[in-house]
Amino acid sequence: MIVAVCVLLAGVAVCDLFAVYAGFRTHFAVRADGGFSFARQDELESADALFRRVDRFYVLALTVCAALFVTWFHRMRRATGALAPDGFRWGSGWAIGAWFVPVAFLWMPYRIAVEMWAAVSRGPSRGGAVSSPSLWPVNLWWGTFAGSLLLRWYAGRSHQRADGLTAVLDAVSLGMVGDALNVVAAGAAAYFVVRLTRMQVAAGR
Repeated sequence: MIVAVCVLLAGVAVCDLFAVYAGFRTHFAVRADGGFSFARQDELESADALFRRVDRFYVLALTVCAALFVTWFHRMRRATGALAPDGFRWGSGWAIGAWFVPVAFLWMPYRIAVEMWAAVSRGPSRGGAVSSPSLWPVNLWWGTFAGSLLLRWYAGRSHQRADGLTAVLDAVSLGMVGDALNVVAAGAAAYFVVRLTRMQVAAGR
């Protein structure tokens, strides 16, 4: 399953890269002269058409990737729960449900991921005390993922309210940053999936 998840994450990242390219196409279509911005209609329509094509592939890739990722996330929560029964605040069902709770989905899956990571990576230190696990893979994944979601949501709202080419370009730029951030998030998610799975297998032996 982890191979399939990683392949789908790569597919989502490729769509994001094409979205960034479409954003550059939009920027190149706009020209400035004497403080005024203008654009050829055919170039704007071509860039917009590219956005729509990318969006269709992106929605498909993201839907399949999300379904498989959440399935893996739930299975991993059950597996790590067996290793540390008292290390989790919520039951294993929340590994699925947390993704669908409005607003709370921005932090609940992260907390579950932290608990799973801790369950398989804690080990005794030299003095016999329990050492705290390094959480940078979880933090990198979730920070870039949540940041990308918020940026692209705001970019979409800004694009809808845009009343001129300058405002449109500002919204497109924000969306491009969000798309680029999601490429990093996809890579970090793949690393998180592979690393956590391997640590769980090793801890369960």
